[in-house]
Amino acid sequence: MLNKLLFTRIDNVSLVVFRVFFGLLIFLEAIGAIFTGWVKRTLIDPKFTFNFIGLDFLQPLPGNGMYFYFALMGLFGLLVMVGFKYRYSMGAFTLMWAGVYFMQKNSYNNHYYLLVLLCLLMLVLPANRYFSLDAKINPSIKRISMPRWCKWLIIIQIWIVYTYAAVAKLYSDWLDISVVEMLMKPRAHYLIIGDLLQERWVHYLIAYIGILFDLLIVPLLLFKKTRKWAFFASIFFHLFNSIVFQIGIFPYMSLAFSLFFFEPKTIRDLFLKKKELYTGNEVIIPSYRKALLIIGGIYFAIQIALPLRHWFIKGDVLWTEEGHRLSWRMMLRGKSGHISFKLVNNTTGKVTYVNLRDYLSPKQQRIITSKPDVIWQFAQRIKKEYRAKGEDISLYAVSSKVSVNGGELKPFIKPNVDLANEPWHYFSHEEWIYPYEINTSNLK
Repeated sequence: MLNKLLFTRIDNVSLVVFRVFFGLLIFLEAIGAIFTGWVKRTLIDPKFTFNFIGLDFLQPLPGNGMYFYFALMGLFGLLVMVGFKYRYSMGAFTLMWAGVYFMQKNSYNNHYYLLVLLCLLMLVLPANRYFSLDAKINPSIKRISMPRWCKWLIIIQIWIVYTYAAVAKLYSDWLDISVVEMLMKPRAHYLIIGDLLQERWVHYLIAYIGILFDLLIVPLLLFKKTRKWAFFASIFFHLFNSIVFQIGIFPYMSLAFSLFFFEPKTIRDLFLKKKELYTGNEVIIPSYRKALLIIGGIYFAIQIALPLRHWFIKGDVLWTEEGHRLSWRMMLRGKSGHISFKLVNNTTGKVTYVNLRDYLSPKQQRIITSKPDVIWQFAQRIKKEYRAKGEDISLYAVSSKVSVNGGELKPFIKPNVDLANEPWHYFSHEEWIYPYEINTSNLK
């Protein structure tokens, strides 16, 4: 049964066409980051970036180096699209994009993480076996079929993402539309739809359709009777997200996933009319079967486990942020607050207050108010700076308060803890974060 599910040969047109769209979209992502100013704001203007803890060596290239970095990523995206030196091109883009993702948390986005995962999956898939320069230059690699596991690899990954995104919305501030109302307020100026987005009934539609869409879209696309209507719903849903939230390539990437649900003949007739359809349906057990099952099993076990880890960490993830990243908790809350830091010279006893503007960009100044890991990293950077001058210092976060979803400002970081000399605990709660329950009976 398992062999038939994974190793039956099927037509590869969906993967081939997806490769073309995928290459085009990652090209647009890289080049768009330059022309929209994202690279400048996120990687060039700041004096340093807040990388993922433990990856301190990842910092942007000096000067205008990141412009060339992203231009090179764009070139690799085009090479993926046309299928030239596919493994090398896909591997290079994967490595470079992962570097960007892990070197900064100023613009953290679940979609950026998803792109890391998709790049890894595309790296192992035989996406260049047809309609590619590789197949034209070397006809011996040309194929019109692929094992069925290639299709399921993408589908299961997307299913996990959508399912966790739906479950994460099942909390009071989403269900009572507080979050949606907060998300829509800054969009009141939008032409034509701005006023409509302020209507309460629209907020309820967005909140509950969002849950239902995330929960049901993959099962509905899998069944032939509901596939067409689910696809039309996807078009509306993702175009709405693109227009309202302006989240780059990812609504279009999500639409491209639909290629793996439709019949090969449908995809062939739309995009590759000259391609021969594969109808063999053989079950061919490859030599890598055992390795595929072990590696694939470990990979998906990690994908299922990572979003659950916050349930095993003390405190509410909406407040502490511990376990928030890599968990598909998308557009679930808004946080604001303020913080200041007191620096104490342990030799002289002199007390000074840190001017955040001397160190941080405007966006970094905003995120440091509510992200404990960023607060801790900032303390370590200040400590390192003063240690280089031969000074022993302590750093305390004073006047630290945060509001969640427009609620009351609450004390956030304990002011009597020397953050410069605190260790970071990767898998447990930081006790210097004040406890807080955010009016939820259905969260931990």
